[in-house]
Amino acid sequence: MSAAASDPEWRLVILESPYAGEVERNVAYARAALRDCLKRGDAPAASHLLYTQPGVLDDDDPAERATGIGAGLAWGRKAEATVVYTDRGVSRGMVAGIERAHADGRPVEYRTLEGWKP
Repeated sequence: MSAAASDPEWRLVILESPYAGEVERNVAYARAALRDCLKRGDAPAASHLLYTQPGVLDDDDPAERATGIGAGLAWGRKAEATVVYTDRGVSRGMVAGIERAHADGRPVEYRTLEGWKP
């Protein structure tokens, strides 16, 4: 990976990327974004990937979706930044995450993945 792998000073970040719609492609993109964060020395939280796994929460159930969003927001209170990956656009959920970061006074960084084809 990089020198960041041996650096004990990981930066906690919230990762924003699309999920709904083309879920399979968006999950592949989010995984690439996670890898990019790790290579940069960031310790990312991507609740939209974690909580939507089979057997965890059902993203199509409004109550369960709200639970996942709440858990992600709670973790966000500890994050040092929000990183937004934009190659596949910015979804409504991402906009909400960006607005929450601004409301919480958390810096927002916009990123793209080199060589990613939307």
